[in-house]
Amino acid sequence: MNAEKLYEAITLIGDDLIDEAAAYTPTKKKVIHWKRWTALAACLVLVVGVGGGVFLGMFGGRGGNSGVGAGGSGADGGSSFMSYAGPIFPLTSTSDTEGITAQRDITLDFAPWVPTWLTNEEQTARNTGLTEEEYQQSLARYNEWYPEGGRFETSDDILVTDTYTLSNSTAEDKTVSVLYPFVSSLMDLDSFRPELTVNGTQAETELICGLYSGGFQGVLGSDDPNGTANLSHPSTWTDYKALLSDGTYLKRAMGEPVDYSGIDVIVYEFTNAQGPEETKEIPNPSVRVTFDLDYDKTTVLSYGFHSGSFDPEAGKMGQGFSIPEAHSPNYGEPYCLIILGDDVENMEIEGFVTGGWDTENRLEEFHVDVTRSETDLDTILRRVVRYIYDNNSWQYGDSLAVDFETYYVLFCDHLASYGILAENGGAERYDTGWLSELSEVGAVDRVCYLETSITVPAGESITLSALMRKDASYDFYCAGTENQGVKGYETATELGSTLTFTGQTAALEDRGQIEIVRQNFGFDLSANIKSVELDPATEHYYLEVRRISDTESE
Repeated sequence: MNAEKLYEAITLIGDDLIDEAAAYTPTKKKVIHWKRWTALAACLVLVVGVGGGVFLGMFGGRGGNSGVGAGGSGADGGSSFMSYAGPIFPLTSTSDTEGITAQRDITLDFAPWVPTWLTNEEQTARNTGLTEEEYQQSLARYNEWYPEGGRFETSDDILVTDTYTLSNSTAEDKTVSVLYPFVSSLMDLDSFRPELTVNGTQAETELICGLYSGGFQGVLGSDDPNGTANLSHPSTWTDYKALLSDGTYLKRAMGEPVDYSGIDVIVYEFTNAQGPEETKEIPNPSVRVTFDLDYDKTTVLSYGFHSGSFDPEAGKMGQGFSIPEAHSPNYGEPYCLIILGDDVENMEIEGFVTGGWDTENRLEEFHVDVTRSETDLDTILRRVVRYIYDNNSWQYGDSLAVDFETYYVLFCDHLASYGILAENGGAERYDTGWLSELSEVGAVDRVCYLETSITVPAGESITLSALMRKDASYDFYCAGTENQGVKGYETATELGSTLTFTGQTAALEDRGQIEIVRQNFGFDLSANIKSVELDPATEHYYLEVRRISDTESE
């Protein structure tokens, strides 16, 4: 299910359910009631939050601001969209570029908007890794769904060609390191990673990924609207301006990774969990682990656990997990409690008929093996994060386009920045210490960079081009805003760039597919004005369009 459909599901939640959540008053003991993870994975859109209110889950990397101000005037007259894709950024450099100037010419091509016929065989072939039997089964389904042999397909993405003519006015050849920034999640890199060419030849590039580009916000309907329980994604280009303008974001992205190898930890590992089959009387056979600790001296991270009870005043904590069934995606994986600081005491392990903490109905028979070991945090994190990395495809419906080492570095950075190991205490969103919650590190948007080295001969010029797909900003159809059906695309002229620009132009290839709703580029389709000069003093250009077919149907 994509982010747009999930948001539609959120907006259809009844007011009575939201009111019920907001009216919930917790005691001093923090208790989290969650059903088994395998059942919950498909319905994380709404969770009744501790402290009242509604938690909005994270899917697809956008829409976290719930459309506040959507459809209205945003930065520089452009709209503030519910799902904001971010602007097209300019090329930058980390080298001394004295004597180097750049002419930038960008083309926005709506070729993906043109309907193309996709046969059932072509659709099936997209499902890579299928056996012959699975291929035939998939083809049979497509033949049933599309008896005419296929369907027309369109996209709201556009093709962008962002070209730079780099000129060297000095008497010596200059070799510089350049970086091309773009917005993407780790899951979407295959779709939105640009291809760089130098004088028409594909360049070798190194991928550099920055930290999560957004922030956090409070819980809908709670007494703490300024809290940090929900993701708050960038909603206008000014959010990216604040992120990139002083250069610290790029500097951190290129800096040394977080190193957890020097932190000693104690690990309690729970394996071979067994229990009775699910029945009406035993709807969710589960294991609960309770223990005593001093919250000021001990921090607990966990993997696999998905229910908990936290009582700092009494010095008690409980963690629980559902006994996995053989068909569960994480069947056979260990459940780990990772103890930083003083060890826990008086550990008790019990089986219960449900995963909730509001029942005392115990299992008559269950089994789990428990081992205690000592290691360092890096070693155990690499082990459990590997499980999270491998499970990404079933959790979010897509695989990651980065190797494990890249993912691990970003995971640790997210943990150090926002998790319970953060110097400022981290975000409320991650205060359970459940490492699985940080799996969204693969789904959140971030600014990534492609770095390459180029040599500009003395007195000459070279051409560097970035070719990529760019997704649209939009409002969700069910929201009923004035932007229904409107897609937005934006360009930043000099944001975050150290280059000296001699000029910038923009060209539009509309392919007969669009009408322009709002813009500040200066395109005029009726007068066939499709190429314009950009003013560097204008930091941000926006183009908001609607499909002609959509317009004609209104």
